[in-house]
Amino acid sequence: MQGVHFRARAPLRIGLAGGGTDVDPYATEKGGLVFNTTINKYAYCTIVPTGDHTMSVHSSDYGDSVADLESGPLPLNGNTSLANVVANHFDVKDGFSMTLQSEAPPGSGLGGSSTVIVSIISAMCKWFDRRMSGKDMAKLAYDLERKELGLKGGRQDQYAAVYGGFNIMRFNGDDVSVESVPVAQDVINELQSRTLLCYTGKSRESANVIESQVKAYKEGSNEKALDASKVIAKDMAKAIEKGDITQAGELLHTSWEYKKQFSSKITNPVINAMYDKAMEAGAIGGKVSGAGGGGFMFFICDYNSKYNVAKAIRRANEKAIVKDFMFEPHGVTSWRYPND
Repeated sequence: MQGVHFRARAPLRIGLAGGGTDVDPYATEKGGLVFNTTINKYAYCTIVPTGDHTMSVHSSDYGDSVADLESGPLPLNGNTSLANVVANHFDVKDGFSMTLQSEAPPGSGLGGSSTVIVSIISAMCKWFDRRMSGKDMAKLAYDLERKELGLKGGRQDQYAAVYGGFNIMRFNGDDVSVESVPVAQDVINELQSRTLLCYTGKSRESANVIESQVKAYKEGSNEKALDASKVIAKDMAKAIEKGDITQAGELLHTSWEYKKQFSSKITNPVINAMYDKAMEAGAIGGKVSGAGGGGFMFFICDYNSKYNVAKAIRRANEKAIVKDFMFEPHGVTSWRYPND
């Protein structure tokens, strides 16, 4: 297999509503429900067998590492622990070089680390010619990231990266169901023309936000907001399915109002200023994607107001970057290619 490249590509996601309800202990005690979609921003993994017993990992986001595969399980406490935990799971002994690339920085709120680990698992499966169902791959990604590595977060990111498209996801402990939401192409086109994705100029450590949310839930201060977010997620899915984008935007705004009640770390003065200026310029609704505190913001706008909203956001925050994107209907994919 030397000289062959095994590649995988997994899409990043935008959480539309219900995010936060997929985080334990709420998800186990009351059941989580989220509505999300994937976009054409990806995490890539390339594996090239080397014929020795050394693993080398190269990543602009997570750093580089070299490890001997014959010295026992790889350590799980370094920057490249995502690669290490997958290599341990597959009990890899044959040497390889791995390159990881992501089109969104860590802390972006687009499910970055979970999407990366899905791409690694998919590339490994292609290398070893192993078949995994979507459900099994997503569960493995969740177990390795959240349980083995102890990285805090919810359950939706891994499943979004595997399945792709518009989905309602229900979480009851380890029981996860994914329901594809059928959206007509005309509706997707209209939604595409009225949505805006903007990087706030600042990443965030999602674990800190999630810890704050979990603490608030245990204290009983955000349970009603979490409950309401699940209802909004179902209503927004129905609105988009029937093509009522204005209603979806209004629900997005309501979702943001509830999301801010999850934790005091969800928003900050910079995000609030960007949001207020966007609404004044013609946005119907918006929210921070992911745990909150920074990363990307997503807006649904009046049809003729999208570019005015973009200008208003940049005036509110000179570090803000508006990103072009398209909705991605497909989940993770993998392939093999001869050495370049």
